[in-house]
Amino acid sequence: MNLLIKGGRLIDPSQGIDDNLDVLIADGVVLELGKGLTAPQGTETIDASGLIVTPGLIDMHVHFRDPGLEYKEDIGTGSRAAAAGGFTSVACMPNTSPVIDNKAVACYVVNKAKCEAVVNVFPVGNITKGGKGESLAEMGELKECGCVAVSDDGRPVCNSELMRRALEYAKGIGIAVISHAEEISLVGEGVMNEGFTSTELGLKGIPWAAEDVAVARDVYLAEFTGAPVHIAHISTVGSARIIRNAKARGVKVTCETAPHYFTLTDEAVAGYNTNAKMNPPLRSAADVAAMKAGLADGTIDAIATDHAPHHADEKEIEFNLAMNGIIGLETSLPLSLKLVEERCLDLTTLVKVMSCNPAKILGIDRGSLKPGYVGDVTVIDPNKAWTVTAEKLESKSKNSPFIGCEMKGAAAYTIVKGQVVHKGI
Repeated sequence: MNLLIKGGRLIDPSQGIDDNLDVLIADGVVLELGKGLTAPQGTETIDASGLIVTPGLIDMHVHFRDPGLEYKEDIGTGSRAAAAGGFTSVACMPNTSPVIDNKAVACYVVNKAKCEAVVNVFPVGNITKGGKGESLAEMGELKECGCVAVSDDGRPVCNSELMRRALEYAKGIGIAVISHAEEISLVGEGVMNEGFTSTELGLKGIPWAAEDVAVARDVYLAEFTGAPVHIAHISTVGSARIIRNAKARGVKVTCETAPHYFTLTDEAVAGYNTNAKMNPPLRSAADVAAMKAGLADGTIDAIATDHAPHHADEKEIEFNLAMNGIIGLETSLPLSLKLVEERCLDLTTLVKVMSCNPAKILGIDRGSLKPGYVGDVTVIDPNKAWTVTAEKLESKSKNSPFIGCEMKGAAAYTIVKGQVVHKGI
């Protein structure tokens, strides 16, 4: 089936395009860009007048909990949440049950995604066997099975020698390493950011140094080995500074942050709100400003949601015992568009960090609408006003601090390989 998207403002940083152009997709592939395009009879047409057309958005950090934890989320529900949020591709972290540290589990994810997912699902394998940080997993085998990166996300690789070898081996086979940068000994029993709010609430704090020390280690290991490293979910002034300085001297380091880190501060925990409990924790206003500045100057390469669904029973309990994490696929786009409204970013930069850069870091053939590329497209209505309600969320879990909040901007159409998988208007 052919699809013609007419009259939209096409923004494609991979081609330096920001213009009103039509997009013609045939047999799932971008065929032509231009003005006043016509298509064969029977072609489906989308009127994108007043809308923004971009390469399909890519979330390079999600947790779909499948296999083993499907009561929180599964590949089907997670992919529908992604589509509702405008994402055409996602990279699933490996802290499932069992973890994705071998061929069998990786193939399970790939095959189930083919059957149940409405978006592209790319698995991320483990750096270490069992995610235990003791010995390297078979990265080559994981890559052969379709894994686009390796990570022990959810816990750091504490052994520096092992992390060095992981970077060296990954460099040799051409697979991305995603670091969960956290110094566990500094975290201790902390459950939120260390500061005034933690003291006021009587909760044990996690200092910013717990992140910064670990980021610095992995930056230096990348510099020493000459291997690239990607730092997940940065949240502090120091992390941004360390990475900015490393890039200036040529270190092959990239990083991401999440919408909650440039939107909320640790004050959101007031009232012991477990939907504001995450790892790394929400930080200070200065850290929020640093995330915005890092996105604006190119220090931060990607916006990723760290979509982390949990059952209500794991959140509606004592704060110290509640699980870390929030869902984010369906609120990421409007929260990120707010950066454009605030003139922190322009639309071209936003598309870079939500599509082009994630594709480049993961080494996948997405993030562009060049003729010949896969026809993954996100059509955005930047002015759509809506309210986040638990009932309307596609995700199986509802653990979001944004429930009840007014949003502006949403996916009007999410298109995967030329097929409309979500229609928001």
